[in-house]
Amino acid sequence: MQRELFSWYSPALGEEAPIAIYGHYGFALLLVPTAAADYLEYERFQMMDVLAPIIESGKCKVYSVNSVNNQSWLNKNMEGAHKAIRHNQWNNYIFNEVVPFIRTNSSHDTPIIVSGASFGALHSMNLFLKRPDLINGVIAMSGVYNLMEYTDGYYDEQVYFNSPAHYMPNLSDPWYLDNIRNSRHIHIFTGEGPYEAPHAAREFAGILYNKGINYELDVWGPEWRHDWPTWRACLPHYLNTRF
Repeated sequence: MQRELFSWYSPALGEEAPIAIYGHYGFALLLVPTAAADYLEYERFQMMDVLAPIIESGKCKVYSVNSVNNQSWLNKNMEGAHKAIRHNQWNNYIFNEVVPFIRTNSSHDTPIIVSGASFGALHSMNLFLKRPDLINGVIAMSGVYNLMEYTDGYYDEQVYFNSPAHYMPNLSDPWYLDNIRNSRHIHIFTGEGPYEAPHAAREFAGILYNKGINYELDVWGPEWRHDWPTWRACLPHYLNTRF
């Protein structure tokens, strides 16, 4: 499997921003790490091993990026408003730097599907919903979609606008709704095992339903816990059966 590492100085983040690329062809799968992890997390936890046959077949080309959660929502020494500012810088990095980078490494009209597990699921869903013109779909695994689960009680306008469970019920702009509704790939996955939050997945699916948005809610049983073996089973299953 072809593997390349790139890095550039990100104007949005004000620091070097590495990215790992796996594969040579296919739609772009943009992976967002969990919690405090980095751009090589999926590789370390053998996700790339289980995805290798799919990648080598030319179905998808994987791009894995850093998060800045340690510099934002998980930073206990930072004020809440500054956490939100840092997170918005990361959003801008994805939209204004990563997406154009993907376009230069693929054909201009290559679909981009974003995916992540745990905290990465929330970020993935948020990225798709905020820019459905740039990102064509989402596979959200084992997420909660209320950002306040991570803000230690802090709430402001920017928390609201990065928390899908908050802003989606009030979203009425037809441009956003039409673009979101045009996606054939809104996949919300959860297990029912230890540390999973199936109630959060069901509640957020209900919000999408009320907006007339087509989605897939996929709830696996109590043997599927909030951990890498679950996600290593889930993601290749989706790529093999939904794409």
